[in-house]
Amino acid sequence: MSSYAFSGNYKSFKVSVYTRAYEVEKMKDLAWLDSTWNILSQQVKVDKIYLETHRDLLIVPGETLEQAKKFFLDKGIEVGGGITYTINEANNFETFCYSDPEHRKMVQEIAEHTARHFDDFILDDFFFTSCKSDIEIKAKGSRSWSDYRIRLMTEAGQTLVLKPAKKVNPNVKVIIKYPNWYDHFQGLGFDLENGPQLFDDVWTGTETRNPGNEQHLQNYLSYNAIRYYENLRPGHNGGGWVDSGGSEMGMDRYAEQLWLTMFAKAPEMILFAYNQLLGVKIKPEHRTPWQGQGSSFSFDEMMKPVTLPDGHRVQPTTIARAAGVTFEQIDRFVHKLGKPVGIKSYKPYHSLGDDFLPNYLGMIGLPMDMYPEFPTDQQVVLLTEQAKYDPDLLTKMKAQLQKGGDVVITSSLLKAIPEQIAEIAELRCTDLKALVNDFGRLGKSNRELLIPQVRYQTNDAWELASAGRPLNGGVSGYPMLLRALYSKGSLYVITIPDDMGNLYDLPEGVLNVFRRVMSRDLPVRIEAPSKVSLFLYDNGTFIVESFNDEPVTVHVVTGEAVKQLTDLVDNSVLTPVGGEKPDKRFRLTLMPHSYRVFNY
Repeated sequence: MSSYAFSGNYKSFKVSVYTRAYEVEKMKDLAWLDSTWNILSQQVKVDKIYLETHRDLLIVPGETLEQAKKFFLDKGIEVGGGITYTINEANNFETFCYSDPEHRKMVQEIAEHTARHFDDFILDDFFFTSCKSDIEIKAKGSRSWSDYRIRLMTEAGQTLVLKPAKKVNPNVKVIIKYPNWYDHFQGLGFDLENGPQLFDDVWTGTETRNPGNEQHLQNYLSYNAIRYYENLRPGHNGGGWVDSGGSEMGMDRYAEQLWLTMFAKAPEMILFAYNQLLGVKIKPEHRTPWQGQGSSFSFDEMMKPVTLPDGHRVQPTTIARAAGVTFEQIDRFVHKLGKPVGIKSYKPYHSLGDDFLPNYLGMIGLPMDMYPEFPTDQQVVLLTEQAKYDPDLLTKMKAQLQKGGDVVITSSLLKAIPEQIAEIAELRCTDLKALVNDFGRLGKSNRELLIPQVRYQTNDAWELASAGRPLNGGVSGYPMLLRALYSKGSLYVITIPDDMGNLYDLPEGVLNVFRRVMSRDLPVRIEAPSKVSLFLYDNGTFIVESFNDEPVTVHVVTGEAVKQLTDLVDNSVLTPVGGEKPDKRFRLTLMPHSYRVFNY
C-alpha cells in the first residue's frame, strides 16, 4: 500500500512492536504519539509496528489509523495491523460467541475494517471462544466442547475473517497468533490441524513469564513453541511474541524469553506492547543477585546511556532498553546458527496427556523437536501420553523397532495403553506409587520424589536407572529408565515423577543416562545438572544455557572427530579434557542464567 523502502536494524531478524487499540486510539494526538515514540525508539531499534484496530469493543477510527500509519511510514518503519477479538479482556478474557448472529456480524465488520487499512494483520491470542451462553449450549448439542469449538472457530475463521478481509483487500495477509498454552487449544477452538493451512501465516506466543504463576510454563517453552508451530507448516511461522511478564523476577527473565525465541530462529520478534515498553520502568529490584558474575544479561551494561545518531545521550528508563540490549547482543551470532534440530517427539493433533512435558525435558538438557506426525527418519522417537490419540500407534512403533530404531515412551503412555504396549513387552504402570530419593551409583536427590511404579517381567526387560528409599542397602527398587528388546530395536520406558518439576531434582547421573539413550540422533549431548539446556543446529553450531542461580560445570560430549569447540562470540577455543572412546568431552563453566555459543 506504499512505496516506502525499509532497511532492517538486525542481520537476520526483525524487531516489531504491537500496539493495543487503546494506545492506537491515543495516536490521534500527534504530540502524544511523537513524544512516546521518542522514548521507546531511543531505547530499542524497531523495524515494524502493528496497530490494533479493535479490542474490548473499542474500534479505532480509520482517520486515526491512517494518521498513525503515515507517522511511522515517514520514519521508515513498516506498518501492519492487528485485532484482538475480546468483548472484555478484564472479565476473564471474555470472548465473542461465534454462534450468536450479532457477534458474528461484529467479528466480520472488524475484519473488513482492518483489511481496508492494512496489507497484513495479526489476530492476537484471543481468536478462540470460552463462551457458554445459552445460544452456544444449544448449538453444541451432544458434542464435546472441544469438538464443537474446533469446528465452530475453523468455520468462523474462514467465513467471518478470511473471506471478508480478502474481498475488501485481495492483497491482505491474515496471520493467526497462537498463544503459548498449545496442549489445551482444542478445548477453546484453536485448530492446529487446519488453522495453519487456512491462514496465511501463524505467529507464536513465546511468553513464559514466571513459571511458578498461573500457567506454570517452563522457560524452555519460549524456544520449543516456535519449533512446534514451525513444524505444523514449515516456512509459515512468522515469529515470536513476548510481553513484560516475568520481569518482576528480574530483568534477566525478560531478556531470556527474547533470546530463547531467537535461538529457535524466529524471523521476527514482536514486543507486546507499546504501553508496556513505555510503562514498565526499570527499578533497582530488577537487578538480580547473581549480577556482576559475567552473566549473559548485564543489568549494569543495560543502564549505560544510549548514544543516539545525532550524538545525544539518553538514560535508559524502561523495559524497552532491556529488549534493545538483548537484541544487539544476540545479533552478533544468531545469523550464524543453522536450522534447529533435536529429539523428535510425536504429538498428534488435539491430543492431551503429559501436558507440556517436552518443555520440562528441554530443561534437563534434552533438545526437543515436536512434530504432528510420527517421525520415520530417526534412530530415537519420543512418545509421551499424547501419542495414545493415534489409533495406528502400535503399528508405527513396531515398524520403528523392526528397522532397528528405538522408541522411548513415558510411564504415562504405558499406563494409558498397556494392552498395546504388551504386544511389544509385557510392562505395566500400576496405580501404586513409590517415594524415592536414592539412585544408587547415579547419585541422590535433595528431596523425596513421588513416582509411579513401573513393573516388568524379570529378564524380559532391564533397568538402566533405578530408584529407592534407600536403594543402596534398601529393600525396594523401582525403574527410572527401563529397556526391553524387540526385533532389532529397543523400547525404553522413562519414569516421569508425579510432579514433573521433580525432574529437576534428579541427580546428574540419572539425567546423563536419559541423555545418552535419547541423543543417538544428535552429534552433541551434555553431562550437567538439571536446568541446563542444549540447543543444536544442522550446521555444526550449538548453544548451552544454564537456568540455575549459581555457576555450574558442564561437559559437552561429542564424537571422536571433534578436535575443538570455538566460541562464536569471543572466538575462544575449548580443547578436550578426555573421555571414553569414541567420545570427546569438553568442560566449561556457565554463569547463572547464561549461555555460550559454539561451533564444532
